[in-house]
Order: sequence, then C-alpha cells, then structure tokens
Amino acid sequence: MDLPKKGQRWVLHNDALPQPAGPGVVRRVLAYTDELMCVENTFETGAVGPLHSHPHTQITYVAEGVFSFTIGSETRTVRRGDALLKTDGVEHGCTCLEAGVLLDVFSPMRQDFI
Repeated sequence: MDLPKKGQRWVLHNDALPQPAGPGVVRRVLAYTDELMCVENTFETGAVGPLHSHPHTQITYVAEGVFSFTIGSETRTVRRGDALLKTDGVEHGCTCLEAGVLLDVFSPMRQDFI
C-alpha cells in the first residue's frame, strides 16, 4: 500500500494507504490533481476532528454514521447522505456520535496530506 500518485486514474480502496489522522480516525488519500482531492476519513465513535481552518474549499459527504459538526458558529447533527460546504478560512470540526465515514473533496488539493 502506498499513497496514490497525482493524476492516478484508478485508485482502489484496498490499495490506498490508511494513515492515522488523530485518535480514532483513519485517513485514506484517494484520487487527486493539483486542483482537486478526494479523501476518505473513517471515524470511531467518540473520535474528534478538532476545530481548524485551512485555505481550501471543502465539501464533506457523510457516507456512514452520525456526527456533530461545527462550521463557523453553527453546530448541527448530520447523518448518512448529508453534505456540508466549508469555504476556505472558515473554522470547522466534528465529533463522531456513531461510527462512520466522511468523504472529503478539497479544492485545491491538500499538499500537507501527501
């Protein structure tokens, strides 16, 4: 297993390198170019994605589970099928209420994940 290469056309889940991204969180960098990146984050119940911001626009899709998410000054509970938009520079974070998977899409790509 290894990180995919920039522009790699096919990225199979079983070949994507799982990386620790905090207690109870595993990140898999999937396909990406300079302009766009797709990342899967698997959370255990109780795991926290601490409040942070970055200069990337991010869309998060809840593939599985239940999360308490804060974006800016608003906190809401989100579930499978929900999507969240976090524009660049806006503080955001989450707590996993029920084990799950978040699919993040970043523009531009997150160089710090490579």
